[in-house]
Amino acid sequence: MSSPFPLFPDSASALSGEVDLLFIVWCVISVFFSALIAGLILYFMVRYRRRHPEEVGANEREAMWLEVGWSVVPLIIMLAMFAWGTRVFFRIYRPPADAVELTAIGKQWMWKVQHPGGQREINTLHVPVNQPIRMTLASEDVIHSFYIPAFRIKQDAVPGRYTSIWFQATKPGTYHLFCAEYCGTEHSRMIGWVVVMEPRDYEAWLAGGAAGKSMLASGAELFQSLACVTCHRAGNVGDGGRIARGPALEGLYNNQVKLADGRTLIADDTYIRESILTPTAKLVAGWEPVMPTFQGQVSEEQLTELIAYIRSLGPAGSAPAGGSGGESAGVTEQP
Repeated sequence: MSSPFPLFPDSASALSGEVDLLFIVWCVISVFFSALIAGLILYFMVRYRRRHPEEVGANEREAMWLEVGWSVVPLIIMLAMFAWGTRVFFRIYRPPADAVELTAIGKQWMWKVQHPGGQREINTLHVPVNQPIRMTLASEDVIHSFYIPAFRIKQDAVPGRYTSIWFQATKPGTYHLFCAEYCGTEHSRMIGWVVVMEPRDYEAWLAGGAAGKSMLASGAELFQSLACVTCHRAGNVGDGGRIARGPALEGLYNNQVKLADGRTLIADDTYIRESILTPTAKLVAGWEPVMPTFQGQVSEEQLTELIAYIRSLGPAGSAPAGGSGGESAGVTEQP
């Protein structure tokens, strides 16, 4: 029978056990040295107290081994703790290659989740057991924090940029989802649930859900409706021999981009988002700053759909048919 006041939340992810062990070991080490220092202080207070007013303290011989010992031993322990903590940190923030990518957008006061197939949820997240899940996080207003205690993960969703976190649930069940950053008057109501299902049940849920268009399909439509295709054509020459006004986007994602100021950067989610909303922030070498801003014209959800579409564009010549293949919505001058 479980305790009504458990010391720890449920442990239900691939990394939660290691996080708990790290926490417990650190607590034990901290309590041990705190008790040791407090005990020595009490002992020295009694052992070396002044017994009468005329008593004069005697000089003590220095003990080099003691000086070295209480410096080197704690240093070794702290370095070991640092190395262990660093290992856990990198495991938490480096998702496996086969992780399924989902998007969660924080908004006062809810989490809006979108699955790759188009299924949408509010304050609920359905995932299959034993499948790595990478969450891309964004915010429409203020800083929120995506927190699932049973998985031992917490990551801020920050306005104007993307962050990410991953997990792999190991036990079917329903677990709490919180916003762990005070975000306004209704912050305490920004709670939800993570439903971990067996793979067969999850597939049934996906099939029975009110799935709309996939993120990729929605992004392709936005790319067309925002007229991004008119500038971002495959190659440098548009239809009918017209010169394209913006760089082609095939093979752009996660590759290097040379800027007009001589810098080189990687075209990740944050860069593409900035290029859509603030086209003149980072101009690509060889292109004029003619792209209009899409600030206020596309929502955070639409931005994630556009980025999903840009991710899908392979090298030049492999773009989907229909004229939408080499382009990315709104990213005219930057990528």
